[in-house]
Amino acid sequence: MSSQAASHVMRTTVERIVLHQFTPLHCVQARAMLGWSHEQLSRESGVSVGAIQRFEAGAPLRDVTRLALAFRFEAEGLVFFPGFAPGRGMNIRGTTPDPIERKDYELIE
Repeated sequence: MSSQAASHVMRTTVERIVLHQFTPLHCVQARAMLGWSHEQLSRESGVSVGAIQRFEAGAPLRDVTRLALAFRFEAEGLVFFPGFAPGRGMNIRGTTPDPIERKDYELIE
């Protein structure tokens, strides 16, 4: 397997983990921890206010949109695990792939 193929497999695996771990409740809790409104999270992540509100209400979002939210929170040092409130992590920045490199980035809601 080439290093480029291995990198793609690793990136895809990390994305799947993030998408499984980052929940609507995490989004609400992370915003509260940071003191961010829907509008501020929208500015920080590039995700529309409406999409953030829909996600927090339990509606599905495109994978790239969820990754954009998770990536932005992670940039603030937050980590997410199923069943637990977000926590502050050390040396975790960069774990979630930056969605700007995805081919579907322009589809962020």
